[in-house]
Amino acid sequence: MTTIFIKNMVCNRCIMVVQNQLDKLGIAVKSIRLGEAVLENNLSPQTKQNLEAALVPLGFEIIDDKKSRIIEKIKNIIIDQVHYQDSELRTNLSDLLSSRLHHDYHYLSNLFSEVEGTTIEKYFIAQKIEKVKELLVYDELTLSEIAFRLNYSSVAYLSNQFKKVTGLSPSHFKNIKDHRRKPLDGV
Repeated sequence: MTTIFIKNMVCNRCIMVVQNQLDKLGIAVKSIRLGEAVLENNLSPQTKQNLEAALVPLGFEIIDDKKSRIIEKIKNIIIDQVHYQDSELRTNLSDLLSSRLHHDYHYLSNLFSEVEGTTIEKYFIAQKIEKVKELLVYDELTLSEIAFRLNYSSVAYLSNQFKKVTGLSPSHFKNIKDHRRKPLDGV
């Protein structure tokens, strides 16, 4: 059994696409989730090369070095928490990352900033703003409900952060045709 780490797996569709490529290559998969696949057997160098050749045109990449794997895990935890968890984040982000990755938050924060050129907090905020955009476009929740769901202390705080990141108020964003959403791996 071996685990491979895959860059740019940011949604359930990504999981399906990677699973499909693994199936096409006859690679037995024990489990697959954002950013990683646990395989039944070790990959031969040729099979790994074939897998990389199949994944790269689809926007994915196998990650071999430890630092890159940690960065990708941080991103996937944040994306999962913001976009796919119905419950609000009630624990501190630093505690969540430290407990899931078994590293001191200070180490994780410095590594992330060094490699990505931004802080974990700014990345987290950018993901939250993309989620706010999505919920505004769907037009099913009020701004108060969106603020509550994403654990903002107030609508005013959400609005200020939204405007700081996008340059628009949430209501102005909601009324324009081109909603300027980014793909999650581009945030």
